[in-house]
Parts: sequence; structure tokens; C-alpha cells
Amino acid sequence: MHAELEYVVMKNHAEELRRAAAKHRTIQEAKGRKSGRRSVFARFLSS
Repeated sequence: MHAELEYVVMKNHAEELRRAAAKHRTIQEAKGRKSGRRSVFARFLSS
């Protein structure tokens, strides 16, 4: 029973992290489109 509860909590936490990451990514992409160019460092990270 305890392990099942931990699994549900872990799964929920992972889902929240994924959602936050997706939101962060869309914000970053919007900022990138607004500026029109990306820094050399950002291009290096994405390659």
C-alpha cells in the first residue's frame, strides 16, 4: 500500500515537472522569436 502511494505521488510530481518544463520551453521559444536571433551559447546548447 505504501509503495503504491509513493508511486502515485512520484508520478504526479513527474507530470508537474513535465508541464512546467513545457511551459518554460514555450516561453523561451517566444522570447527567441521576439528577439529574432539567438546567442551563440544558446545555439551551442541546442546543437
